[in-house]
Amino acid sequence: MSWWRKLNDAWAVRWGNAGMSDTDKAFTGSIPALYDRHLGPLIFAPYADDMAQRLAGLKQGRLLEIAAGTGIVTRALDRTLPAPVRIVATDLNQAMLDHAATLTQSRRIEWRQADALSLPFKDDEFDAVICQFGVMFFPDKRKAFAEARRVLKPRCRYVFNVWDRIEENEVAQPVSDAIAACFPEDPPQFARRTPYGYHDAELIHRELVAAGFVEIKSQVVTKRARAASARDPAMGLCQGSPLRNEIMARDPGRLEEATEAATKAVAAKLGPGPIDGKIQAIVFEAMK
Repeated sequence: MSWWRKLNDAWAVRWGNAGMSDTDKAFTGSIPALYDRHLGPLIFAPYADDMAQRLAGLKQGRLLEIAAGTGIVTRALDRTLPAPVRIVATDLNQAMLDHAATLTQSRRIEWRQADALSLPFKDDEFDAVICQFGVMFFPDKRKAFAEARRVLKPRCRYVFNVWDRIEENEVAQPVSDAIAACFPEDPPQFARRTPYGYHDAELIHRELVAAGFVEIKSQVVTKRARAASARDPAMGLCQGSPLRNEIMARDPGRLEEATEAATKAVAAKLGPGPIDGKIQAIVFEAMK
């Protein structure tokens, strides 16, 4: 099996393929901690409170979070929602959930391994479904949307966000460009292809309609990404995301070199630190 197939299989497993495989080990070890430490406060936390506030009107019942990762939105939901709301936080990667569980002791959160394309829940079971920056990775987005709709109660909401185009995100673009320049004969394109590659609002609207959703609305939300130094985003994206797999597949001995190149690229754009860059996402809300 080629390295490229292995990489794709790993991320299909991470974000919604049926069943686990040996390639899932790419997300064990230090990866969850690096992801949470460097990318969490930098690009995910600024949107977590925004997402939680969109569901602040939920006063009781059960909420499902899909692709919870290390629990950044889960913790925001726990801070925001009233006590009667129970939270079921799911992810296909157990290592991410294990790390998330160490960061909060809230008794109303249930951590559960689950496949976004085949959710292990009954029809009409949840009062809301939320997913932060996860749908871009689902191999069959319409199926994942249909599953989210299936487990929702009638007239309840599905809320999710996606990254806007990479040119609107001042932290990710220089990192992606720097890593591509390190391997000009076979440039890694993970960031442009996947997390920043699903931003066509009209296409997403059509896929939600095809899954059966109604009253669909979207909003562009701009935030600021802040970190102590340019090294933080470089570490997070190069060593705490699937970009690491692409670098290692080309030359495992060049991971630190590539991370340093990314650090210099971020510093050239935003300064060596503290850094402050624009990030932009699109938030969708849809009704069953």
